[in-house]
Amino acid sequence: MRLREGNSEAIIYERGAYLYSWSIGGRDIILKGNLDAPTRGGMAILIPYANRVKGAEYVFNGVKYTLPIKWWPPREDNAIHGLVLDKDFIVKESTVNSVLLNYVLRHSGYPTILDILVKYELSGDALKVSFTISNIGPSEAPLTVGAHPYFLVSSDWNIRTGGESYQCEAVDKIPTGRLIRRELSRGDWDDCFIVDDPIELTSSYSGIVMTRVNMKYLQVYTGIPNAVAVEPMSGAPDAYHNGMGLIVIKPNETREFSFTIKVTRIPT
Repeated sequence: MRLREGNSEAIIYERGAYLYSWSIGGRDIILKGNLDAPTRGGMAILIPYANRVKGAEYVFNGVKYTLPIKWWPPREDNAIHGLVLDKDFIVKESTVNSVLLNYVLRHSGYPTILDILVKYELSGDALKVSFTISNIGPSEAPLTVGAHPYFLVSSDWNIRTGGESYQCEAVDKIPTGRLIRRELSRGDWDDCFIVDDPIELTSSYSGIVMTRVNMKYLQVYTGIPNAVAVEPMSGAPDAYHNGMGLIVIKPNETREFSFTIKVTRIPT
């Protein structure tokens, strides 16, 4: 699916509701994606958990559930990045500049059935991504929602946020539940933060500002050359164990989340 608004263009695949590319005036804003490794480029959608679940298992309401372990090299003994990366969404609605995608999630490692809507909308130099998650199953269930965009940067990049920021203390990339007061700025990161909007990522290559609704957690990952992953999330990694930002979605309940990325500068 190709979306256009002025000189802004985005390509979204139905598999995983995956943002493969986004460019303005022919200049890529995000690193182009890879369907075989969707969290190494583009923007993957992370539902019903964002980033890791320790040991790929959890107990909810007295029942033990087992999740798939990380499914590309290097392998690890954790679940990671949700259950919809390789699932085929259907297009419910589309216009020249927007698309609404849908997938109904049923999985043996999850207590209920989720009806998932993901909407992309281009507006000027901005991209808005919205999630509507409805529990259409018989049981309540744990939920965190996230997205995994990689923004292209040059070597002089920096990141800053509004207000104070707190890093989630982690052991082996699993948050412990303790927060550390720490400013988010340029560095080598694979860490989760609680931050206030706006989130500004700037470099000689471009500038973007992200704002969020119901997604106060932020994972920052710098492991890909010339790109920074700035990942809005409703809860922390391993929220199924540490409870940080965890939502319990009840039968017949609907939850909504969104974020907007505005490009503030593109060199000519």
